[in-house]
Amino acid sequence: MRTTFARPAGGSGRWGSILLTAVMTPLALLWLAPLALMLLFATLPDSSIFSPTLPAPGTHFFANVAALAGSANFLRALGNSVMIGLIYTVLSVLLTSMAGYAFARFEFVGKNVLFSLLVATLTVPYAVVVIPQYILIARELGLSNTWVALIVPPLFNSLGVLFMRQSFGGLPQELLDAARVDGAGEWRIFFTIAMPLVRPAIAALSIILFLASWNSYLWPLLVGTTPGARTAPVALGSLIGLNVVPWGALMAGATLMTLPMVVVFVFLQRYFVAGITAGAVK
Repeated sequence: MRTTFARPAGGSGRWGSILLTAVMTPLALLWLAPLALMLLFATLPDSSIFSPTLPAPGTHFFANVAALAGSANFLRALGNSVMIGLIYTVLSVLLTSMAGYAFARFEFVGKNVLFSLLVATLTVPYAVVVIPQYILIARELGLSNTWVALIVPPLFNSLGVLFMRQSFGGLPQELLDAARVDGAGEWRIFFTIAMPLVRPAIAALSIILFLASWNSYLWPLLVGTTPGARTAPVALGSLIGLNVVPWGALMAGATLMTLPMVVVFVFLQRYFVAGITAGAVK
């Protein structure tokens, strides 16, 4: 008896791919156009940026960077952003991972109430808490112009806890129970078994948290009032005056802030996609 198998419709799949490419290509170009203009304007003097016609790339990029470094101490601010972002990301990933693991794997009194409060905090606008937070950090504790003020208040991320809870919830319970039978403690199980198994989720969360710290503007603006305590976004914003705006320097600074993030995402995008989609497959 001959058995026949249905073959996928290759023609329809090919045409669907062509249609998807035809739709996504203009959207990708539309998204890339502002970045291309930013790179172009970063190489031009201020007098050429508002030319009626689109000018050719210039040779003023390093002059714009020098003006930026001299007027806003941008290089120090960029270093502040890098170090604050790295420290914040490491501490926040560790804290949210521990909380997510506890919610996913332990039973304790008040668990459902705490989880409900955690979810409820996602609905609270940041503008509601920023003033009390500023009064506590700047006036009561006197931590203005310190890295502690920039790192600690946003350290606990509710969305990160939910994300890691979902990731840890997909681990096989038998594996954790076997480690306990072998005599492993809870901290050892967490760091040597659970954390390595959710590496894609940790990578995705790290990218999200670092970008959030890297792009943060309002809170660093409030607590970083001295030039030495400024982050890169605040330093760029300080260049915008009432009468004169150094557009070339602004575009050069935006380029220096954007390119590292683009490079990091290009090299880590497979971990990012794997981490984001890990919770959808069980």
